[in-house]
This record gives sequence, structure tokens and C-alpha cells, in this order.
Amino acid sequence: MKLLLHPAPRSREAERSLEIQGCSRAIERKKERKKSSALFMAFPAHPQALIQPQSRSYGADRAGAESCAAFKVEPRGPGENGRPKEIAVQRQNAAFPTPYRKTRTIQHRVTGAGQGLCLVAVAHQPFGKDPVTILWGSLCPVLLARVQLGTAAIAMEFAELIKTAKVENVQLSCPGLPPIKGTLCITSHHLLLSSQPGGNGEQSTVELWLLIRNVDAIEKSVQNLGWYQTSRTNSSHRDTRTASSLGTITLKCKDLKVLQLEIPGMEECLNIASSTEALSSVDSVMMMYPFFYRPQSMKLKDGWQLYPLQHYYQQIASETSAWRLSCVNGDFTICSSYPPAVIVPATVDDKVLKKAARFRQGGRFPVLSYYHKKNGTVMLRSSQPLIGPNRKRCQEDELLLSAVLDGGERGFIIDTRSAQAAKQARMMGGGTEPKSFYPHWKRLNRPLERGRPLQESFMKLVEACNDTSLSMDRWLSKLEGSKWLAHVKAALSTACLAAQCMEREEACVLVHGAEGTDATLLVTALAQVILDPDCRTLTGFQGLLEREWIEAGHPFHCRCAHSAYSHARLKQEAPIFLLFLDCVWQLGHQFPFSLQFNEHLLLVLFEHTYASCYGTFLCNSEKERCLCQVKEKTHSLWSWLNQPSELKKHLNPLYTYNALVIWPSVEPQSLQLWQGLFLRWIRSSQYLDEAWAEIQRLVTSCEDTPEGSAGRTLCHSQPDAAYPLTITGTANEG
Repeated sequence: MKLLLHPAPRSREAERSLEIQGCSRAIERKKERKKSSALFMAFPAHPQALIQPQSRSYGADRAGAESCAAFKVEPRGPGENGRPKEIAVQRQNAAFPTPYRKTRTIQHRVTGAGQGLCLVAVAHQPFGKDPVTILWGSLCPVLLARVQLGTAAIAMEFAELIKTAKVENVQLSCPGLPPIKGTLCITSHHLLLSSQPGGNGEQSTVELWLLIRNVDAIEKSVQNLGWYQTSRTNSSHRDTRTASSLGTITLKCKDLKVLQLEIPGMEECLNIASSTEALSSVDSVMMMYPFFYRPQSMKLKDGWQLYPLQHYYQQIASETSAWRLSCVNGDFTICSSYPPAVIVPATVDDKVLKKAARFRQGGRFPVLSYYHKKNGTVMLRSSQPLIGPNRKRCQEDELLLSAVLDGGERGFIIDTRSAQAAKQARMMGGGTEPKSFYPHWKRLNRPLERGRPLQESFMKLVEACNDTSLSMDRWLSKLEGSKWLAHVKAALSTACLAAQCMEREEACVLVHGAEGTDATLLVTALAQVILDPDCRTLTGFQGLLEREWIEAGHPFHCRCAHSAYSHARLKQEAPIFLLFLDCVWQLGHQFPFSLQFNEHLLLVLFEHTYASCYGTFLCNSEKERCLCQVKEKTHSLWSWLNQPSELKKHLNPLYTYNALVIWPSVEPQSLQLWQGLFLRWIRSSQYLDEAWAEIQRLVTSCEDTPEGSAGRTLCHSQPDAAYPLTITGTANEG
């Protein structure tokens, strides 16, 4: 059983105070909780946060919405100060993704434990093998209680994971910054370090506010500083010795930052390390911080409907009537990784789509990814066909692809696997489209790494960047050995190939690999940035991410579970999205006037994919987000990024609208290491930041210059576009 109570304060300071207070009190009651078979959790109580002595069904959000209520909370028996002695929680007949018994009652006992503190005991009576989430929220804005029931394997609570909640005289060291000494507090989701106040009565300031989800690896060491022997008495027959020790914890974060904490005392050091490691390993999506983050200036529904697929379809419908918006996947039964609505050929009905989905891995049948307004060509994406060793065929799938082409037109199928890998996949039940069944489509193999090789490349690059003792030859050797820039080149080359098929050859393109959720999305998204000037604006780029990565089913939760420092065994981690951001940075580096956003936006996106207080990149698909009610219970990253105070930080002051296609150079001399990311915490960017600030000031002053003095304004000329790649005559050539 899980019992989690988390404050949802109005301000950042109140949040820190309540988290520290609640967790500290929970630790103080630890011995008493161990004596009971029930689970306890302490939380900061509020006079208006107590459960009222009448039956009520509580909803999921902190306003007490009734629509999501799945359990009936009924106080039983009079208590002190309006607190009931017992609370019965009875399951209602609600729609849950997994079946459970319709009625079961568990007993809660609420007792007073001092002013401002409430202890809740929950008996171990799970509703089934799978976890059920009960959410009850008092009408008080500073408290959100969340209870999750399940088997003993997942039974836990945050308080049980925190062995030591507060340590004094902790020193924080970070490369490029002076050491800071203060009080370290660990809460359910954060590590907080508050510096000690000065001698003039100055208030302490928070020097560290680290989301525990951001911790990728923890390294600890303990050093004995000395032994002290006490005086021997007549009754003692042996020496009594005490030791003074200093522990060091190194926190390696998913955003590549490395922090070092020096903690006095061996026990405190080991407790902080084990608590942080346990909290950072919590993998349940609904226990993550976005479900508890409630900034005062934002509303839950803001930002989630900024870039719906319907708006993109309306843009296409204004150009042609050859496509329609289908809701065949409205209940996610056709494809669990597709959104409810997809864009398909208007001449193909939903019955054909259902049969074609059975012929594609994971049900990812071909859908429209991009419509090129210049010549009417389109780019599709899907997963591999299930040809198998017996050369199966599906007439509905063939009809779907033939409906994309008009008459005698031809199309290109870009397979992100090598020809050998595609052949091996066919023996396992997958494969590629045979030319005999798809005569108007020509296959081009462009292998792109994914999975473990890409993750290992990322880890090798970060290791090389962090080693500042390397000589020039050794550094260049390690950089080449990581093969990261080779992956960047391969991704850009494949995206340029897809773009050239549409722009120069005026042909339609289908992109797929095996599952169609990784390298496929990398190619389709990059090709749109190259082709479409709207995707190079700030709002257009956000819409592209929403459409081609989030809604398209990229498994962010699995791919971004660990970063480059983790010592855990690799499972499904792969920095596919980071590779996309690196490629976009290469485009911005080669075409500094053509992207409306700057490097800072790419860095923010990188950080929030691995650890965020927003729900935009949670889960692996739209289906999972609907089941977890992410859009109803978390805030959107776009709502925060588009605030005026944040928006100006992400704009490129040199941007000038460029309607041309930007063809990047993929020559080795043109590709560079993304120093703003990989060397971000190793060397200072102060002078570069000052230069960009001066550029921003000059551009702003020029924009404010009257027309009569236009001669003093800056001129933004566009660089010449590099010559695009050519399509080779044979299908499998590079």
C-alpha cells in the first residue's frame, strides 16, 4: 500500500517550508510506525484541511472535483477537534482501466499528534494485483492527499524512504562556483540546501533546489578524520574510542551537472545517499512531481490545447481536399501509441485502416506527417510491415499507400535500418514492403543507430567531456571514439534525403524503421525543420514537437529514464530526442538567422525531458497520458515557456524570416560539438552570454530607431544554402 501526502502550496517558500516540516515530523515518528502493521504518514495539517465529518466523494484535483471520484470517503465516530476517529473508504462503481471488485472497505484511523500534525493509518487491504489510485483532496489549497493501493511489492511511502530529513553544516561544491555551506533538507521530491545566515542578521537563502528525479547516479565516500580516546577509569578494562568522520556524496544529474556534498558524520552521509537514491528510483508516473506542482500564476488547463492536430489539419484542408481527419483510434484500440485522431487519405475509409493496422507492427499504419505546400507532396510515417518469412501481404495496406499517389507518380520508402537488419527482421515476422506488391514505391535504406549503441555513444562523449586532463590527441581520439558526431551526421543526411525527395524530386515519402517510434520520428521532424519555415518559428517548433514526438508516441518515459551517468543496467534508454535537439542546434549554427528560437530553448527542452515539474513529456504515449490524466492533473511546459518573461529568453535576436529550404552541410568540417550542452557545466559561458546580451541590446535599439535613420540598422542577410544530397540510383547505397 502507498500513502502519500504532499503539500501543494501557493508559493515556492511555502512549499519548501511545508515539505521540510512534514518529512521531518514523519521521521521523528518512525519508531512508532514500525511497531504497527499499518502504514503511517505525517503531513502538515491545516484547520481547513481536515476531513469534514460528513460523507463526501473527493476528486483528483485540489479543488475537490467530483467527476474523477472513484472512492467514497466516510468519517465514522466523533473525534477531537472535529477529526473523526475512523474513516471508511469504499470503492464506487467507477471506470478504471483494470477490473476490480465493486465494493471493499478499508479502515483509516486519524489521530492527533500535536498541533498542526495529523497521522493517518491505513490497513493493508489491497483491491487487486494491479495498483489502484485513490485521490482525495481537501478544499484547502495547501494540501493534496494521494493514496495508492496495490500489492506488497509496490507498497511504500515516501516517508519510509527518507532516513534522515535534515543535516546541518553541509558544504555544496559545484564546478565554477565557490563552495556554499548550509542546511541540507531532503523531501519527497527535492534536495534543498539553505545557506547559513550572515552575521548581520541576514536571512538564509536557498542555494540549491534540486529535483530528485534529476539525479542520475550517486557516488559516496566516507573519510575518518581522527580517533579520540577517552580517559580510563578504575572500573573500565578497555579503551572507549569515538571517531569523527566526513562523508562526501557526488550527485551526477541527468542534465549533466555534477554536485558534491560534504556531510559531517558517516551515518548522515549514508542515510542521505540511500534516501536520495531510493527517491530517484521511484518509477511510478503518478508519484512524480508534476502531479503535485501547483504554481500560483498558472492554471492546469493552460497550454494543453495550444497545438491540437485539428489546427494542423485545417491548414492542410485549406490547400487540398485529399486528406481527412480520422478518429478511428479514438479509444486507442487500433494502435496504443497513436493519438486518437490521425490524418489519412480521404478515399480510404476506417475499415481499411483497421485492417491495415493489423499488418503493421504495433498497429502503426501509415499516417500523414507533413504536407509540403509548395508542390503538394506528403511525408508519411509508420512501423514496419509484418511480411514475415512467408511473404504475407495485405491488400488494405497496399490500397492505403496507393491512395497517396496520383496515377503514375512514384514514392520513396526510407527505411531507417540497414538492408541486412531489415532482412533479419523479416525472419522474425517483420520486414519491408516488397516491390512486387508496392510497384510505385522505391526503397532506400539509411541505417540510423538506436537503443543501446546510441546510449553508449552518449555516455562515452560525456565521459570524454568531463575529463579535463586529456591531451589534445587523446581528446580528439575519445571524441571520435564516441561516434556521437557520426550519429548527428547520419541523422541530418537522412533528413536531407527525405526533404530532397519532396522538394527536388516532387515525390511522396514514407519513413519507417521497426517500431516507428524513434529514428522514424527523428527523420520526419528534422525534415520539416529543413523544409518548412513555419517549423523554424517558436510556436511552430513547439507544435512540431507536440505533433511529431509527443502525440506520435515517442516513449519518453522509457528512453529518458537514465542519462549519461547512470550505473544501472541499460534497458530501453536511448537519447533519440537529444540527438534531434543536437541536429537542430547544428542547423541553427549553420543558419544563425533562420531559426526564431535560440540555444537556450533547446537546453530547456533537454532538461525537461529527463526531469521536469511539468507533465508535457510524461509517459510513453497519449493512451498512457489519458489513463494517468496528465492533462487534467499537471501543468503544461508550453504554458510556462510562452509566458512573456520566459518567452524573451528563448528568442533569437538575429532571426529574419527565411522562406527558403535550409540545406545543411554534413561534411566533417561543418559539424561541431554542441559545447553549450556537453561543456555547459565544465567551463563558464559568461563572456558568450554577455556577447548575446549586447547583440540583443543592439537589435532592440535598431528596432526602436526612426525610419529616417534606417542606415544605422543592422542588415540580416541570409547565407547561401548548401547543395542538397543526391538520391543514388541503387536502393541500398549510402
